[in-house]
Amino acid sequence: MSLAWVVLIASGLLETVWASALEASGHFHRLWPSLLFAGALACSMAGLSYAMGHIPLGTAYGVWVGIGAIGTAVYGMAALGDPATAARLLCLLLIVAGVVGLGFLR
Repeated sequence: MSLAWVVLIASGLLETVWASALEASGHFHRLWPSLLFAGALACSMAGLSYAMGHIPLGTAYGVWVGIGAIGTAVYGMAALGDPATAARLLCLLLIVAGVVGLGFLR
């Protein structure tokens, strides 16, 4: 696996961090979650930018968004009490299939 892919995966995970911190910031009324949001967002975007220099645009963006969406949904279900219905889990599996497909079919 190339460095660009490692950075892309880490950037996708950081998307989960910033999305979760954004929710925790209370519309930017809480300092530490707001700072975590800003830092994770900047690092996530920088990593995505780096990865796009080595991985095709559609593949890099699709994988980044997919990792962030899956991570954020799983966090919501595990930590925030979002419903974990069979339909939601099936939809997450479809996103996983799409992300894996983008990675292999570039």
